[in-house]
Amino acid sequence: MRRLSCEKCLFRIAKPASLWLEYTPFLVKSECDIVAHSSLPPSRSKTPRRVTKDTAPRAWQRMLSGRRLDLLDPAAIDIEIDDIALGLSRVARWNGQTRGDHGFSVAQHCLIVEDICGHIQPDLAVAYRLMALLHDAPEYVIGDMISPFKAALGLDYKRFESHLEQAIHIRFGLPAVMPGPVKALIKLADHACAYFEATQLAGFSDDEARTYFGEPPAGYALDITPLPARDASIAFVARFDDLIRQL
Repeated sequence: MRRLSCEKCLFRIAKPASLWLEYTPFLVKSECDIVAHSSLPPSRSKTPRRVTKDTAPRAWQRMLSGRRLDLLDPAAIDIEIDDIALGLSRVARWNGQTRGDHGFSVAQHCLIVEDICGHIQPDLAVAYRLMALLHDAPEYVIGDMISPFKAALGLDYKRFESHLEQAIHIRFGLPAVMPGPVKALIKLADHACAYFEATQLAGFSDDEARTYFGEPPAGYALDITPLPARDASIAFVARFDDLIRQL
């Protein structure tokens, strides 16, 4: 290792001779010969090039609870229900393209999906009803994306969403991986809720909504009024607390 220096600009760096060219603004003939600064533009002759240390891009989200969630490697300890409720209450379904004075939030959607699951399967275990309430919880940090866009993003998005979902389940005492039958039930309820949203809020005709989302569940009636974000958040936390008490 050789320490190289230039008295005119006080530039100093320790590097092997084979590497130090890229760190200096000077023209070099040999390891010990720095050619005159006059060959350089005036703006560069007195200003040494700064050597900066590479840093990884930030991959965490600071929450209002004070938690700092690593988005690439989420830890259950950094997840709080108040953060989830706040985030979901401010994320609009259908990219905000819905009727009414307020966007239809993911928080309100989750409340309805959990209710539909109970309608379809009244004896559904409380833990699985809690999974239904939290089925879109990862969207509190990644946002809601319409299904066609999720499909276009492919496996990387699904893998990221799955890791975050597992951390959320672990945080609240649920199985990390959702059982297949429960996942199928929640998906059915999710499509049913989407049917009501599509016809009442998003401008779909009944036939069009049935084509994309299937038949609504028999005997289930729903009249949707989008809630203000604060009301949706409060309702979400209240239902969560109710289910946690029953576990």
